[in-house]
Amino acid sequence: MKDQFGWALDNSYGNLPEIFYKRMDANPVSAPKVVMFNHQLADSLQLSSDLLQKEEGAETLSGSRFPEHAEPIAQAYAGHQFGHFNMLGDGRAMLIGEHLTGDQRYDIQLKGSGRTPFSRGGDGRAALGPMLREYIISEAMHALHIPTTRSLAVTLTGDKIQREKVLPGAVLTRVASSHLRVGTFQYAAAFGDTEDLQALAFYAIDRHYPDVKNSANPNLAFLEEVIKRQAELVAKWQLIGFVHGVMNTDNMTISGETIDYGPCAFMNEYDPATVFSSIDREGRYAYGNQPYMAAWNLARFAESLLPILDEDEKKAVELAQEAISSFSAAYEMEWLKGMRKKLGLFYDEKEDAVLIKELLELMQTHHADYTNTFLALTFHLQEENSLFNEKDFMKWHEKWQNRLSKQDKSKEEVQELMKKHNPAVVPRNHLVEEALEAAEKSGNYEVMNELLQVLSQPFSHSGEIQQKYRNAPAATDQPYVTYCGT
Repeated sequence: MKDQFGWALDNSYGNLPEIFYKRMDANPVSAPKVVMFNHQLADSLQLSSDLLQKEEGAETLSGSRFPEHAEPIAQAYAGHQFGHFNMLGDGRAMLIGEHLTGDQRYDIQLKGSGRTPFSRGGDGRAALGPMLREYIISEAMHALHIPTTRSLAVTLTGDKIQREKVLPGAVLTRVASSHLRVGTFQYAAAFGDTEDLQALAFYAIDRHYPDVKNSANPNLAFLEEVIKRQAELVAKWQLIGFVHGVMNTDNMTISGETIDYGPCAFMNEYDPATVFSSIDREGRYAYGNQPYMAAWNLARFAESLLPILDEDEKKAVELAQEAISSFSAAYEMEWLKGMRKKLGLFYDEKEDAVLIKELLELMQTHHADYTNTFLALTFHLQEENSLFNEKDFMKWHEKWQNRLSKQDKSKEEVQELMKKHNPAVVPRNHLVEEALEAAEKSGNYEVMNELLQVLSQPFSHSGEIQQKYRNAPAATDQPYVTYCGT
């Protein structure tokens, strides 16, 4: 049954063993006010946009009161953070329930809603800026066809929080297929028993991979499907120049959605060593390392499943190793497939991998902008891209044209394929910062709304409307740095 806001909440996670969560009470704030609201997402979830933005709706989106049938919990999980294993959990978020619409089930989580039993001494609150950042990036990722959690609303709490300076507090309403993480399974393996681990696996299978239930070894098939989905996800990240920034195992979902947009950013000049996070001093999660770190995380996932892969420990290890060994090929296949489309290639040829590698090397050598280079190739914008004037690039361009000539496709068909896979706009870091500054300093959300409107149609190639959002930032000696939002 739906309540007045349209919520139809269920609580299947609460049927798991109680080690996986803690029940939560409301955590009121002083003056909740919805400042960003996703009407398109609300419509798809069959929610009332009007009521949710009013006073009572703001109270539910801030965690001050709960919708009908909500059974709020904070989820327990562990994780390797920069290679070090820690007990974690929802330290500043609560899951108020799972919203049902048709045959779909979506977690509704309030991020920044206050202390939980997993807060580890923190206040459980979030600042406005990081919540707005997640709203922008997650919605941009959705428009770019990257599997992602979504953002329904950002609600000011009316309270101040103390960080390096006093900041306005806010709560993000996050929508996800689920919040099951690799770290959830690591937690089960470390702190539960085999029955707990199997219960969690069956729950994840029922929720995300029901087709594997009839497999000879459902747990192994489950592992294989998660590996495949993560290979597809990270390939999509690489294809658009996205740097997650903090690929800890607790930030990798079982569903294959991108989650937790803390120190994330988009690469401007192509460089595999690109790092934005202030805390990633060794480049562990650099752009070029993301596929390797995904494989590392999945190896930790496989380790956590060993007790239920086979009763014989040696056999279980062999099964896990074989499954993990499939990641590299799966990733490479997805990435090559995507790169071919970015270059207008309809069919596979052996020389494609070399052609693509040579282009990327040229882009790195000449400090070419990643997004705009592919856009220039799509629309033949030689005058806008200095790379086209380089002799070594001209040789490459001739090879590319020869490769295209082998296809029985017209120039128009090639361009249409490229237009569908080369976005005109991505959430450029300087534009995101501009929008956040306007909102935080003066309460001006128009800059953010205009940016979101453009980012919602990255493949429309609408000329003047997108032009100012296509420009790379002005050169500076100061590297762009992002921070884990708290």
